[in-house]
Amino acid sequence: MRLADAISLRSRRRKLALFLELIRPDPSTTVLDVGVDEVSLGESGGESGCTTHNFLEERYPWPERLTALGLHDGTRFRARYPRIEYVQGDACALPFADATFDVVYSNAVIEHVGGHERQQAFVREALRVGRRVFLTTPNRWFPIEVHTRLPLVHWLPQPLATRVYELAGKPWAGENHLLGPSDLRRLFPGEVEIRNLGMTLVATT
Repeated sequence: MRLADAISLRSRRRKLALFLELIRPDPSTTVLDVGVDEVSLGESGGESGCTTHNFLEERYPWPERLTALGLHDGTRFRARYPRIEYVQGDACALPFADATFDVVYSNAVIEHVGGHERQQAFVREALRVGRRVFLTTPNRWFPIEVHTRLPLVHWLPQPLATRVYELAGKPWAGENHLLGPSDLRRLFPGEVEIRNLGMTLVATT
């Protein structure tokens, strides 16, 4: 296993443990996972080559209580997780009624949806369809940019950072919109608790 994948796997285990500790779901708890991938744990894919996607679906104790939302058509996802309902849709315009779920869970998705207005819509929709929210995102103030493993690049002015990502063969990273603790807090209109885990931020309501 690559070092980057080992670090990512450790991080996902830590976040799942924190989710179970803070939210305390039980067999009756309905959970929406916003932003699942077409490729799953152990499968490489996507621009970053990450092999730790869909970790919640692999390890959650009650998969039949999960609903997963992604951008792809879900063919591969449904084949791998037949007990989990899959819905294709936009995380910033969720196709569910108000308070459909007990919890909305999202791991490292909000930095990929676009700029500030899209991120606000992402949070607004999560709060609308879920009674509670558990949301994680990489910490902008961690010195390593976690998607590329490049140091300090994400602290440069955007045009310069974009150029460095292009030279490193990772132009897609210039489209990410990373958040610091105060940025993440401001996206929530009401009470939210932000936990700074160093590499990762966790927001819970």
